[in-house]
Order: sequence, then C-alpha cells, then structure tokens
Amino acid sequence: MATPARVEIDLRSCSEVFNRAPGGDPDRTPRHTISEVAAASGLTAHTLRWYERIGLLDPVDRAAGGQRRYCDGDLYRLAFLGRLRLTGMSVADMLKYVDMAREGERTYEGRRLLLEAQREEVRQRIVDLQATLAVLDYKIDIYAGKAADTAGAPVRCQYNRVEEEQSA
Repeated sequence: MATPARVEIDLRSCSEVFNRAPGGDPDRTPRHTISEVAAASGLTAHTLRWYERIGLLDPVDRAAGGQRRYCDGDLYRLAFLGRLRLTGMSVADMLKYVDMAREGERTYEGRRLLLEAQREEVRQRIVDLQATLAVLDYKIDIYAGKAADTAGAPVRCQYNRVEEEQSA
C-alpha cells in the first residue's frame, strides 16, 4: 500500500500574507474571513464588499454559509490597491488598471503608462510637500527664536502681519 505524499500547507496569518511582498503564485485557498482581511488591510468590511461590487476585486469565494473567504491572491491585490490609494490614484484609475490586468500581457504597455503617469504625480506632490516643509521649518525656527540676525544673535519672535503674508 502506497503512502500518500505529504502536502505542506503554508498557513500564515492574514496579516502576514497581507504585509508580505508577493512572490510566485499566491495560495488560492479561500480561507481568510472578511473580519481578518479588514483587520489586516485597515479597510472596513463595507469597503471590501464595495471593492468586490465595483470590480477592484474578483468575486470572492464563499463558505457553505455564504460568508466571504479571501485567498492570498486577494490580499496581494488589496495590498497593491492600498499602495495605489496612497499615491492618490483615483478609484476610476485603479479600476482601469485592474481591468487591464485582467486582459493579460497585451495590456503591459497601457499599465506601464498609467503607472508612469501616477509616478509623475507622486514626484510632483513630493516636490510640493518638500517646499511646504521648508516653509514650516522656517516658521518653526522663527517662533522658536532660533533664527539668527546678521550678527548671529537670536531674533525675538514678533508677529508681523506683513512678514506672515509674504512667507505664507
């Protein structure tokens, strides 16, 4: 009588899967509950259901009682979508990206162009934020009395409406 081959199953927690960079083919076993996915992703159960309804997620498998069960591939998609949201990408553009991904390799160029455009927006936002940070640092130095006059003596913080309007 043959001994059945041992099958090793990777049963990492939902959070471990969500926070791990995807590599290779994800486990497609539907095993994560909506509450586990909500806790791992920071999204609400309502948002997860909405993502499925509008097509950002593929239809999620269901347990015998009808409860949603997410697989590791769903978690990888959610992690990527979360990164796109952090870049400020609109839900409409996220849908465009997901729709193109579903069409396969022939959409690589379109996906690349969409991501490049988003990258440029992020770079511009970083430049804007750095300029804003410089203004904040300058103001904080003034209010902390750390700005020095030409002689090197600390400058007293004095509220000056003209200075406020010019540097704001």
